[in-house]
Amino acid sequence: MREIDYQTVVDTVAQLCKEANYFLGDDVYNALKEGLAKEESPVGRDIINQLLKNADIARNEQIPICQDTGFAVVFLEYGADVRVKGDINQAISEGVAKGYTEGYLRKSILSDPIKGKNTNDNTPPIIHTTIVPGDKIKITVAPKGGGSENMSTVKMMTPAAGIEGVKKFVVDWVVQASSNPCPPIVVGIGIGGNFEYVAYLAKKALLRNIGERNPDPFYADVERELYEKINKTGVGPMGLGGRITCLDVFIEVFPRHIASFPVAININCHAARHKTAII
Repeated sequence: MREIDYQTVVDTVAQLCKEANYFLGDDVYNALKEGLAKEESPVGRDIINQLLKNADIARNEQIPICQDTGFAVVFLEYGADVRVKGDINQAISEGVAKGYTEGYLRKSILSDPIKGKNTNDNTPPIIHTTIVPGDKIKITVAPKGGGSENMSTVKMMTPAAGIEGVKKFVVDWVVQASSNPCPPIVVGIGIGGNFEYVAYLAKKALLRNIGERNPDPFYADVERELYEKINKTGVGPMGLGGRITCLDVFIEVFPRHIASFPVAININCHAARHKTAII
């Protein structure tokens, strides 16, 4: 069995925290440039230009894309034939603390939701772990800002609502969210599973690159349709009107109980952040 040093995990996570907050993904950056070419609103074009300039400054000066550097959400794929010399969850937590401290990233986490004080190092992270075949560890850090997270939701729909009900729910929710999640947004949708799992699906959907479609042609078509419908709402960049309200829509699905039809919407702002490393 392959062994990985504890400190390697710490250092890898620390670097991912910094990179995710400094460097907007090329897919998102290019989607913003494409949106600029399509946007007809002068105000909308000015906003997108500012977002692109902001991304350039953040990359060149290695400073955060946004002042809200997010809750550190970590997706961990742990190979069955590898072991870390020590507690990997603790290593990830130390990596988050190291990255947020060294990277001068804002610390936003309270130790208790009601009576807690700031933990001062952005820990603890939220860790989603999946055991996979192989002898490697894949770590994805996805910092999630509070503004866009607040515009996310779960609805236990009736099974009779079907896919048309899902479409209406998503479009209506984006219109209701309006400027709050700082559009242009990326929309992650979970369908199926149960109450808690569907929210995970929606968040996992946000890890895809812009333009990466669901492998099932049916859901791929729904993603395209929702993308078009959302961009016809007129919400526009920063909610000030225009054609470019969202950059993409991603759907993840899971089997469901015959009596339940859970649907979740997790929204990312224009700073759709996630970075991955494989050890």
